[in-house]
Amino acid sequence: QVQLVESGGGLVQPGGSLTLACTASGDISSIVAMGWYRQTPGKERDLVAQFTRGGSTNYADSVQGRFTISRDILKNLHYLQMNSLKPEDTAVYYCNARGQTGIDYWGKGTLVTVSA
Repeated sequence: QVQLVESGGGLVQPGGSLTLACTASGDISSIVAMGWYRQTPGKERDLVAQFTRGGSTNYADSVQGRFTISRDILKNLHYLQMNSLKPEDTAVYYCNARGQTGIDYWGKGTLVTVSA
């Protein structure tokens, strides 16, 4: 089992920045990929950014060039640096970890609201 806890959400004005953090605990050695997803009411949960199994990064087209995923492996922390935020970035952001068997673990989510 893997436990994930997000932090760093909140209210920010358009054009502003915000950094989300995800702390992983439990069976860390079983994780093969980690990333961030987001979801708005009535819509599916969509990929925002991730570290793939090979260690490369992958971003949604809508956030490319504005968001950056990073990690501190020793501290089991992942970050999502979000710059130039837009109202359409408003969503609940979820930390995701994928295990070796393909199982997905999720945090409880953190709300990001981009509004003037």
